[in-house]
Amino acid sequence: MNADVETVRTADRKHVFHSWSAQELIAPLPVAGAEGSYFWDYEGNRYLDFSSALVYTNIGYQHPKVVAAVQEQAAKMCTVAPGFAVDVRSEAARLIAERTPGDLDKIFFTNGGAEAVENAVRMARLHTGRPKVLSAYRSYHGATTGAINLTGDSRRFGNDSATAGVVHFWGPFLYRSAFHATTEAEECERALRHLEDTIVFEGPQSIAAILLEPVVGAAGVIVPPAGYLPGVRELCDRYGIVFILDEVMVGFGRTGTWFAADHWDVTPDLLCFAKGVNSGYVPLGGVAISAAIAETFARRPYPGGLTYSGHILACAAAVATLTTMAEEGVVEQSARTGAELLGPGLRELAERHPSVGEVRGLGTFWALELVRDRETREPLVPYAASGADNAPMAAFADACKKGGLWPLAAGNRLHVAPPCTIGAADVAKGLEILDGALTVADTHMA
Repeated sequence: MNADVETVRTADRKHVFHSWSAQELIAPLPVAGAEGSYFWDYEGNRYLDFSSALVYTNIGYQHPKVVAAVQEQAAKMCTVAPGFAVDVRSEAARLIAERTPGDLDKIFFTNGGAEAVENAVRMARLHTGRPKVLSAYRSYHGATTGAINLTGDSRRFGNDSATAGVVHFWGPFLYRSAFHATTEAEECERALRHLEDTIVFEGPQSIAAILLEPVVGAAGVIVPPAGYLPGVRELCDRYGIVFILDEVMVGFGRTGTWFAADHWDVTPDLLCFAKGVNSGYVPLGGVAISAAIAETFARRPYPGGLTYSGHILACAAAVATLTTMAEEGVVEQSARTGAELLGPGLRELAERHPSVGEVRGLGTFWALELVRDRETREPLVPYAASGADNAPMAAFADACKKGGLWPLAAGNRLHVAPPCTIGAADVAKGLEILDGALTVADTHMA
């Protein structure tokens, strides 16, 4: 299909209803194409994508091996019902299970991350016979009814129905500690004590699961202190609670390991995935299931399913993505890029720009916390800011785009999440553009 910019823009405005938006207040950019770490518009403007779309093009846009795999599968067989055994679906499940920690060897496929979370929670409740699930305030778990109530960040507000059984708690975040901690060790110990207090006062016998992102994603790119996830694992074991890790955003190389849990040698009972499993080429998500929970449904039917579960075009993309990542050392590249390029480069920017309060991250997943005052740590914009209140972040993001970099701005933060395959020259180019854009943020200092 050939199209010009006005045809695309007009049809979009007339017929497409966009998520998370007041429809008349947005002007979506018409995109003409993409390759590697870049996409471009119809006027020839190229953008270095420091957002990986929505943090999912881990292997970059239009990787030829993944494109070819989808084409080959489409020519062979485009679709088949999920109840059949199919070679490409079985191979995708095998490759995922091979990379997940511990005994997470059974894979339930979904179409995305929110459905993965919904089904993981359902499994936990059925396995334990308990109703409640605990999740952190700084979290995002999806936009379906259950997942959005499990979400802790402000996107919950417009959808919150106070779903029975959801209890939020504070996770560790030393920069904005809820526990008045001054060290990572203090933050870890106090966060675990707070979580155990929450368990005790909610009644352990009523709690089915604790749901966490091993590295908090959309709500801040927050890396936990070293002992936190092992400590949560121990609490779950002590109280008979299912431990669910939401690796939708941080899995498949994003933090420099196959899964973020690998940094702390932690195995959950259920692991949710999506996004990077096939770089979003065709929608795919799922739940990796432990042997104990799988056994619950060995002779008891699991009461859930999806029409397109394990869609074979999506599975073909997953097989090609995971195989290519292993062959090309993409996970190792992500780790090196973070340790040698992004981490040092972003810290150098922080030294030059007083609007940067903190730099944090792993692999190809980083955040700049932007502030009005480094001493007070007042955020550059208020929590859940919109309209005029969000003007400083909007101006900063516009400066990035004018420089040729597509940013991922969230609250008072810039999330830096380029494809895991990004090269050193493009990292340097992106940092140079950010250097210029941060001068705009600096003008809004108190």
